[in-house]
Amino acid sequence: MTATFRGGDLVLHLPRLDLHTVLPEEYQLLATDRADARLWIGRGFSNPLGHLIDDPGPLPYRMPRIEADPLAAPFLLRMGVLRDRSIIVGSCGFHTRPDDEGIVEIGLGVEESYRGRGLAQEMLHGMWAWVIDQPGVRTLRYTVSPDNAPSQAIIRTLGFALVGVQQDEIDGPEDIFEMAADEYRDRFATR
Repeated sequence: MTATFRGGDLVLHLPRLDLHTVLPEEYQLLATDRADARLWIGRGFSNPLGHLIDDPGPLPYRMPRIEADPLAAPFLLRMGVLRDRSIIVGSCGFHTRPDDEGIVEIGLGVEESYRGRGLAQEMLHGMWAWVIDQPGVRTLRYTVSPDNAPSQAIIRTLGFALVGVQQDEIDGPEDIFEMAADEYRDRFATR
């Protein structure tokens, strides 16, 4: 798997976090051993909290997508690295590239010991600020369980509109929130 990326697509620098794109060759290591010592060595950070090791999170869904489209890596999964400690504290990414309607749906996770510090919101804003400048993106989507009070609070505070409900085959019922990319740009990206 060979892919070429622009430098700005590989790492997004946020106030406290750096969001590092998981590269195609790293997916190959993750597919065989998520705790492989060779992971992240050359990237300048480590995974002492074991993020995505016991629970693979989105990896089973992202691996076939990266095999089919290695250049989609900046969209699919990024490791959230706490800059002052150089450790992975979470991850985020879009389920796919924009679909035919220009919708991108984000997913994220923050390690329990780092929740409640605003890192999830920082990851969301970092990814959305990047993706609204990508070709074909018209709508930002966020789906969340009605029982996930912290995530519900984040998305409602940001002003995303509740547009429906879906039944996820793995996660059960989810509320669907959306915001137009242009509205996001006007409200947040120009700050």
